[in-house]
Amino acid sequence: QVQLAESGGGSVQSGGSLRLSCVVSRYPYLSNCVAWFRQVPGDEREGVAAILIGDGKTWYDDSVKGRFTISEDSAVKTVYLQMDSLKPEDTAMYYCAVDVCTAAYGWAALSYHEYENWGQGTRVTVSS
Repeated sequence: QVQLAESGGGSVQSGGSLRLSCVVSRYPYLSNCVAWFRQVPGDEREGVAAILIGDGKTWYDDSVKGRFTISEDSAVKTVYLQMDSLKPEDTAMYYCAVDVCTAAYGWAALSYHEYENWGQGTRVTVSS
């Protein structure tokens, strides 16, 4: 059974930074996409960033471009989301997900419909 373990959430003030981590276990790591999504109550889960492991291709939602950076460390099967210049509207539960993808995915890499394997989430709260 796939295991995804997120950590690193917390409470920060506007303009602050956090780094989220997602450890992937019991799933082929290379040549798959790992993505970060976020969700607030009542809203649909929103794709934030994704990375194709082994290829390095990344995708970002326009709302986080220039502020968030996704990266990975294959040695420890961990994907990171560095979040800088945080805003109150970044407040959400953040989830990581993993599934098959290719470099040709385009916007689909940030669509929750494309992912079947999810972690439990880590909460991020940004105060103004």
